Amino acid sequence: MSLETVAPKIAAPTRPLTFSRPAKRLFLLGLLVAGAIIIFMTIDSRGNWDFVIPFRGTKILALALVSYAIAVSTVLFQTVAGNRILSPSIMGFDALYVLIQTTLVFVLGAQATVTLNLQARFVLEVTCMVLFAGILYRWLFGGTRRSLHLLILVGIIFGVLFRSFANMMMRLIDPNEFVILQDMLFASFNSFDRNLLWVSAALIFGGSIVLWRIGHTFDILALGRETAVNLGINFQRTVTIILVVIAIFVSVSTALVGPVTFFGLLVANLAYQLAGTYKHRWILPFAAGLALLFLVSGQMVVERLFSFNTSLSIVVEFLGGIVFIILLIRGAGR
Repeated sequence: MSLETVAPKIAAPTRPLTFSRPAKRLFLLGLLVAGAIIIFMTIDSRGNWDFVIPFRGTKILALALVSYAIAVSTVLFQTVAGNRILSPSIMGFDALYVLIQTTLVFVLGAQATVTLNLQARFVLEVTCMVLFAGILYRWLFGGTRRSLHLLILVGIIFGVLFRSFANMMMRLIDPNEFVILQDMLFASFNSFDRNLLWVSAALIFGGSIVLWRIGHTFDILALGRETAVNLGINFQRTVTIILVVIAIFVSVSTALVGPVTFFGLLVANLAYQLAGTYKHRWILPFAAGLALLFLVSGQMVVERLFSFNTSLSIVVEFLGGIVFIILLIRGAGR
């Protein structure tokens, strides 16, 4: 009889299950988001679930898509740009959206633009913004000019150009149509077309799959171009893929609810503060969770407390603008 069969088996000591600080904070954030969604879905429902669940559920789905798209695109844009006071809106997407809406009102008239098929407008807006990004990336990255800083500079210039053309047309249209146009240029989180939601969800899901396949490179890209190249990353190809997906995310969210300039900047920087780490596997869910928490809670306050007398986008832009100014003062872009 061997010694192994006689000697009693001693169980190896087991370590207690522990969670890291980012995991605990992310779990708490998840509870807050779940609580906000439950309150939003049940407050003043009065048992009319056949109406409440589809109506409010559609809003939650739209807010979740917009939150995810804005948060992820902003964090990744800051990663590839190496600067935490930049956001994808600096590339001129918001200005292009304003130009598209202004051109439609200028050519068709306000009434025809408002009654235009929502799906057709959505496809037009997304197509124009993605084509603009594709042409811009190909022009700057296709030849010898391969500077990300040049890309940002050209994006800023195009944004100024688009806004200049839009302002020129705004001065020429009828004042009554201008009022309608101004209302169209504010981001709206109140009503959404279900068909647009499913198309948006499909585009965002496809882009997320692409990002998931190259997700292991995000932390390396944050170290800078030279370090990423030395570690074997195809920097130009990876950055181009990320920028194309960012263009799709920003285009979809902007076409769905309208331009939101500083919201991504707000949630991205708060995510870095709360997560206490620079690893993207924590930063991305933190940013998306914070964005959804802010939008759901803010929409609930706008509906129940202010009775739709103010716009959620105004509050979001105000807070995001304050964060932007604070970051500039603190020199976060250095």
